[in-house]
Amino acid sequence: MKKYMFLSLLTALVIGFVACDDDDDKDMTPPVITDRGIVASPINCQVYHPGDTIFFRYLFEDNQELGNFNIEVHGNFDHHSHSTEADDHDHDGGECEDHDDHDGHDAQEGGEAWVFNQTYSIPAGLQTYAASESICVPAGVKCGDYHFMVRLTDCAGWQQLKAMAIRIE
Repeated sequence: MKKYMFLSLLTALVIGFVACDDDDDKDMTPPVITDRGIVASPINCQVYHPGDTIFFRYLFEDNQELGNFNIEVHGNFDHHSHSTEADDHDHDGGECEDHDDHDGHDAQEGGEAWVFNQTYSIPAGLQTYAASESICVPAGVKCGDYHFMVRLTDCAGWQQLKAMAIRIE
């Protein structure tokens, strides 16, 4: 009798472990940053001026639930790259052409380099969200090349990155 109870208990435990495997319930898909159905902004190589407003517009999607997004702007005066744009390979180093301003002086002189880093909440329970933010380019910032980066995170912690080269002149 003890042998049958032991085998029954062992069988129940094995079935329990197999049945409790919740990998099928886990979100294994990262979110998507897209311009589908909208006029996205900013786009790669877009030019702004000190005092301008960058109207950020992108569509976010996830198979289960979106979490939050972060916008970061930082100087690209050394012309490093983290761009995710497919057409960047047409440009030197994945960045935009023309690194000098129109009067022949290095456009990176003067002013403070602009650094912007802000995280935004997405209302709970959404699988699609039309993100829309207005970001002011401060007056007196250092002109030159910048990266505009968007990081979208879903509720499971998956992240998608979209990085664009922009220019302040």
